[in-house]
Amino acid sequence: MLFNNNLEKKKKRMIENDLKGRNIKDEKILEAFLEVPREKFVPERFYEDSYADRPLPIGEGQTISQPYIVAEMVRVANPSADDKALEVGSGSGYAAAILSRIVKKVYGIERFESLVKESKKRLEELNYDNIIIKKGDGSKGWEKKSPFDIIIVSAAASRVPDRLLEQLAENGRMIIPIGNQFRQELIYYKKENGEINKKVITYVRFVPLISEEE
Repeated sequence: MLFNNNLEKKKKRMIENDLKGRNIKDEKILEAFLEVPREKFVPERFYEDSYADRPLPIGEGQTISQPYIVAEMVRVANPSADDKALEVGSGSGYAAAILSRIVKKVYGIERFESLVKESKKRLEELNYDNIIIKKGDGSKGWEKKSPFDIIIVSAAASRVPDRLLEQLAENGRMIIPIGNQFRQELIYYKKENGEINKKVITYVRFVPLISEEE
């Protein structure tokens, strides 16, 4: 019980300081972070650190992104209850879980089979039944389930994958880190009247998005 109380205190501190304190004001996003137990999405040895505002290892050389960056990507995507979302590089399933508390349906793509199996089991245990995750090449998106109102890419590409842009619905939004291991920009794309507009949000550091061709 003490352990759980400590985690709850850390979660509330994270929300107050790392999210609200850094311009995350949308109540539906804050409620999603309050509901989703980040400690369930990290290896057991990192439970005590699960609400620290930093990435944590989850295996296969991958990480769970820091809470603020997840919140900022979701904020910029401006999700609504009827949206259909795609997350590329779903990892442990944490960002997909956050999105699932806000949007109608979430599809996730992850290239490591072990992470896919673990995240599916975890999401099932948490009864998050509006998320579907598969193993695949995230740079190709999920054409059969497109178009998407939101695409969030949780890995850095050297250039924006054309196939992801093609899978955006009209007024669809995509948030993706673009760059190399030394410098990455978090970029917002929006499809309006069939045209793609973009703007730079901030600087970030993500693990690389690796396609099957690489």
